[in-house]
Amino acid sequence: MSPQCYENYFEDYLSNISMEQLPQSRPLWEIHIIKYPTSNAAGSIVFRIHHSIGDGYSLMGALLSCLQRADNPSLPLTLPSVRSRADTDGDHGTIIKTVPKIFSLLLNTASDFLGSLMKSSLVDDDLSPIRSGDVGIEFRPVAFTTMTFSLCQIKQIKATLGVTINDVITGAIFLGTRLYMQEMSKGSSNHSNSTALVLLNTRMFRSYQSVKEMLEPNAASPWGNHFAFLHVPLPELVDSTELNPLEFVRQAHQIIKRKRSSFAVYLTAAFIEIVKKLKGHQVAAQCIHQTLLNSSMAITNMIGPIEKMSLANQAIRGMYFAVVGNPQSLTVTIVSHVDKLRVTLGAEKGFIDGQKLKSCIEEAFQMILQSAACKIVHMK
Repeated sequence: MSPQCYENYFEDYLSNISMEQLPQSRPLWEIHIIKYPTSNAAGSIVFRIHHSIGDGYSLMGALLSCLQRADNPSLPLTLPSVRSRADTDGDHGTIIKTVPKIFSLLLNTASDFLGSLMKSSLVDDDLSPIRSGDVGIEFRPVAFTTMTFSLCQIKQIKATLGVTINDVITGAIFLGTRLYMQEMSKGSSNHSNSTALVLLNTRMFRSYQSVKEMLEPNAASPWGNHFAFLHVPLPELVDSTELNPLEFVRQAHQIIKRKRSSFAVYLTAAFIEIVKKLKGHQVAAQCIHQTLLNSSMAITNMIGPIEKMSLANQAIRGMYFAVVGNPQSLTVTIVSHVDKLRVTLGAEKGFIDGQKLKSCIEEAFQMILQSAACKIVHMK
């Protein structure tokens, strides 16, 4: 058959296995090898792993320990330069020098933490083209759609606006999602209350460690699940004649920076741990489930190597990951590899048009890229 036919079968296969429960009689992980060509590669390998084993940081660290550099297997894979959270989030050291900044920090922490608890228990998002609100969404089929962006272009936008790579791609996802909501509901969802849950690693170090290092006693970045949520509201979409695409990036930057400059993320993580210890894993799982259920979408990202990789001497053309089994109609995952950034949409099948949403996000990115280019020309 043609690569496109195989790709359609492959997508259906992924959707089917994402609904199957992993057998309790054996370890909670599987490896699927598909020896049929798609439009993206000559074959595919799928690691299907239960989230109870570890979070994205742990699992990515384990995966990278199995891979080699394609150009020189004797050399270790290199990751984009990252610093520890003690350095990047160390602004608190300068904050405590002034009383107003201390007050602002405490106020933001209290506001964000209480707001997070409210969103996790009492307040839910509006129903919209990206949130069906139906019971049992986690047991429904998921359709996967992927798209690839140039890291070079993202860095151009980043430099122009003075933001981060995550801010740029998050802004494009927010704008594209609003464009999709507008098109699917004829504008009635422009002002709907829609929230994205941004998942964050709460470890002090962002660079991956080997499995052996993560399993050591008192490890700085221990194995397991160490993450928390940021509730980030999707900016509203104004009239198209007044639309400024760069504002979506700026707003994403401002909201995420403000929320990350508070301690709410760590309080939320600590709260889940306390619930787990006092009430047990089931109650803690219910808290996380309700948090996901009340929001419209989830966004999570991982960093990948800057060199091409190989597995058992087989060259790897690209990679992506997805989170399934969560009670949301839409989940967005992001991973970098070499000079590309790959975004994957996990959308409720039959409710969200993944291809249309993909085209809206790609259109949004081009709008942001062109606006940034115009800004550079104007500055000159």
